[in-house]
Amino acid sequence: MKLNMAEEEDYMSDSFINVQEDIRPGLPMLRQIREARRKEEKQQEANLKTKRKSLKEEEQERRDIGLKNALGCENKGFALLQKMGYKSGQALGKSGDGIVEPIPLNIKTGKSGIGHEALLKRKAEEKLESYRRKIHMKKEVEERAAEQFRMRLKNKQDEMKLEGDLRRSQRACQQLDTQKNIQVPREAWYWLRLEEETEEEEEEEKEQDEDEYKSEDLSVLEKLQILTSYLREEHLYCIWCGTAYEDKEDLSSNCPGPTSADHD
Repeated sequence: MKLNMAEEEDYMSDSFINVQEDIRPGLPMLRQIREARRKEEKQQEANLKTKRKSLKEEEQERRDIGLKNALGCENKGFALLQKMGYKSGQALGKSGDGIVEPIPLNIKTGKSGIGHEALLKRKAEEKLESYRRKIHMKKEVEERAAEQFRMRLKNKQDEMKLEGDLRRSQRACQQLDTQKNIQVPREAWYWLRLEEETEEEEEEEKEQDEDEYKSEDLSVLEKLQILTSYLREEHLYCIWCGTAYEDKEDLSSNCPGPTSADHD
């Protein structure tokens, strides 16, 4: 009985709770040293990368330092200039109208051939000029389209105005002819056609189309000119003045003219 109890230990006993870690000598210390060395090597590599400069950068720095320093007497060329009377900061030339600063030094660092940069510059300028031409052509096309739209709109408005003047002339002609007991217009289109017609009248009209309505060959402007001339000669009436004058002398004296433009 005691043996069985010893074999089946309680999971809440100290043997389960206080589990001791592996503290074999040397293992934890080796891990710490290895990790520290690894971090140190990484840090050194990072420092070398940040401090390391390319050969081109070093050459550029040395060149900039050399160009910033003015030439001294130890320079043979400068010494010869001094013997000829030149002083530091003085312009070159006998009359002193030459350059003061040395000609700038342009170092070619790329691998492209001579003239390659000029070629790239020329191509860039040509590309820019081509872009400008395209923008200019696009603008011209848009302006032309806008002008054509304005012209179409103006023509439409003019056409609608002519049609309105023609209807007014037809209405005035019908009223004035009726006042003079004229039962039939001189031309069928001199009067406004009735909007509501019987079927019989429509059939008769279809039969008489070829004889009575050959005026379809005339434009609205031609009809208006013919009808206004008739109104002026027969009735001494001007649709734009809206007045029936007493005689031809009164009409010619007080009416600005036979067209709409004369009354603007």
